[in-house]
Amino acid sequence: MGSEQIYDGYTAAQLFGQGVSYTYDDVILHPGYINFAAHEVELASNVTKNIKLRVPIVSSPMDTVTEAEMAVAMALVGGMGFIHYNCTVADQVAAVVKVKAHQPGFVVTPVCMKPSDPISAIDNIKLTKNFSSICVTDTGALGGKLLGIVTSRDIDFIDDRQMPLEDVMTKDVVTAPEGTTPKAAVDILKRNKKGRLPLVNANDELVNLATRTGFVEERQLPPQGAPSLDSKGRLLVGAATGTREGDKERIARLVEAGVDAVILDSSQGDSTYQLGMLRHIKQHHPGLDVICGNVVTGTQARRLIEAGADGLRVGMGSGSICTTQEVCAVGRGQATAVYQVARIASQLGVPITADGGIQNSGHICKALALGASAVMCGSLFAGTTEAPGNYFYIHGQRVKKYRGMGSLEAMAKGSEARYLSDTQNLKIAQGVSGTVKDKGSVRRTVPYLAQAVKQGFQDLGVQDIPQARNALYSGAMRMECRTGAAQHEGGVHDLLTFDKKPW
Repeated sequence: MGSEQIYDGYTAAQLFGQGVSYTYDDVILHPGYINFAAHEVELASNVTKNIKLRVPIVSSPMDTVTEAEMAVAMALVGGMGFIHYNCTVADQVAAVVKVKAHQPGFVVTPVCMKPSDPISAIDNIKLTKNFSSICVTDTGALGGKLLGIVTSRDIDFIDDRQMPLEDVMTKDVVTAPEGTTPKAAVDILKRNKKGRLPLVNANDELVNLATRTGFVEERQLPPQGAPSLDSKGRLLVGAATGTREGDKERIARLVEAGVDAVILDSSQGDSTYQLGMLRHIKQHHPGLDVICGNVVTGTQARRLIEAGADGLRVGMGSGSICTTQEVCAVGRGQATAVYQVARIASQLGVPITADGGIQNSGHICKALALGASAVMCGSLFAGTTEAPGNYFYIHGQRVKKYRGMGSLEAMAKGSEARYLSDTQNLKIAQGVSGTVKDKGSVRRTVPYLAQAVKQGFQDLGVQDIPQARNALYSGAMRMECRTGAAQHEGGVHDLLTFDKKPW
């Protein structure tokens, strides 16, 4: 029996050459031959030509997804975060500096207050952040002179919530010198039976904070693996920027802060604006990796790659909060977009990042199998502990805000430049605002996602990304399109009640 009679299903070229736009759920991959264990699967892949990640998952540069805390967490688990730019240049630069200066084991953003602040300010922090201990400094910020600490024990039985913190704070504080290692900090906390350990410099200025809770939670996390580090041993971090004239100064400041890569952020990246900014960066900051996009066709990809792009972001209108396809009638199903762009980009030696439509580990498997070198997640990480914003409750459910950068709410803060509409009087939304439930920490989520993807690769019979590429383009990887009934059958069904826990 010839091989043509043995093999069924379709190659990617056959499936995606029919003039149909497919999403991830439309496509199902056929299993391959397994001759290795899941733990032997290697997911390391490039997000740009020069940056390789152990875990090819990055967080989206959205103002309800990635600021310093998310970027730190993503780097600690082997991925990478991209700081949004719907903020001032100073704020974005400060976030990059914070990531680069972060020491694993310490608090990313210690909450500080002034001695004149009332106890009620801590009540608000407890409501939105779920903790009630803060450092008191003369400036009310990190870097100010440490005056004391306020914990719940200091304020629990005080009726007057307008009383200033200086009247209740503990002034005899156990501290450690700047440069104390996490291991040494744990020893000091254990020896002194304290919950918090401020690190101060020679001028008694607060420079860092270690907490007992933080170290306890660290021990309860799944194995984190090696972090993503630059050549100086600092955490990797990226940032988004626009293509306007004023963004040239933003980019220069980001480079000074040590950013490792920038994303030229646009819903439609095949433009003269993006080409012009790309030329500027390559001329004035030749060592900076640039990810261009978003694109969904091979033609778009080729133009940006030939102009010097170090990576591409793929996706248009596939995000859960994006309405570009509905409003503007342009875009592409994400599975088709990833395959068609990767087909061209791989020939030109440039990695692509699948951006949008990722809802679960199966979607990550499909994106990587169809040619992506990394995936970018927005809604999957919104609502996590590290995502920007405060928690609040809706119908008893703890939630955070999540919004598209094309929503009117986000555009009011400045993101309209991303949609090339900052010069228009009439603002047209290409996204929505909403809420997502509390999802816990990405430092718990990402390791489980990565393990699930490894198991998916094992079922495919491919041990790493290069093997997946060979299988994809040689035709050895087979796939089909699922009907609606097949998609229903592939999920949980025919149960009266069930509790779906991914891990």
